[in-house]
Amino acid sequence: MNENKLQLQTSYSYKNIQAFSLFNLNLVTNLINLFLIGTFLLNNCASSYKMISPKSLNYLSSNKSDDVLLEYKYDLLHKKYAKKEEKKDLKLVAVKVTNNSDRDLTFGKDIKLTYENGSEIYILDNNSAFKMLKQSAASHLFYLLLTPVNLYTTKTNSYGLQEETSSTPIGLILGPGLAAGNMIAVGSANKKFNNEMLEYNINGKVIPKGETVYGLLTIKSESFNSIKVKVE
Repeated sequence: MNENKLQLQTSYSYKNIQAFSLFNLNLVTNLINLFLIGTFLLNNCASSYKMISPKSLNYLSSNKSDDVLLEYKYDLLHKKYAKKEEKKDLKLVAVKVTNNSDRDLTFGKDIKLTYENGSEIYILDNNSAFKMLKQSAASHLFYLLLTPVNLYTTKTNSYGLQEETSSTPIGLILGPGLAAGNMIAVGSANKKFNNEMLEYNINGKVIPKGETVYGLLTIKSESFNSIKVKVE
């Protein structure tokens, strides 16, 4: 009788250990899945585009030459756009150019920008700059890797023994949903960025005498160098 009771207790203990081990395994699996989801969201989530609005900026840097005043400002982009800017050694610059001379001047022809040492600054055309700085929509297809992710749940009885284990395929919704949502967000942000780059394209623009023109331009530079204006 005692031997049977001992065997029964041993059997229950073994089953309890099995149930506890399975519970821990499911818990670890769920934690790993949540970690993967969190990592994807933190590192790959699309960035919104914050409008620069050159006309409303407070310009702290300036330079003047031959009745032409140049005011400019660096550090305009945010989040993924700023990371792209740094990675590609580019600098997006907002400029405010006031023509106080007695003639109309063309930016890029009559008005040029130089560094302190006098070397002329090469300015990328805004279309090329946009292509280099825009967010990639295709990169968010990696969210589809979350498609196989399952959430596991285990039910136990009053003795602590496993009765049922089930899985919910949350990845089927998360993967495609996050991919589609982020690709739409990227498209919207890039559109705003491109529109502003087109609106404030100052290359080749005529600045009438007595008027002020605002623009966005991109230069190849690793640092925030001082900019000088040169009138020819």
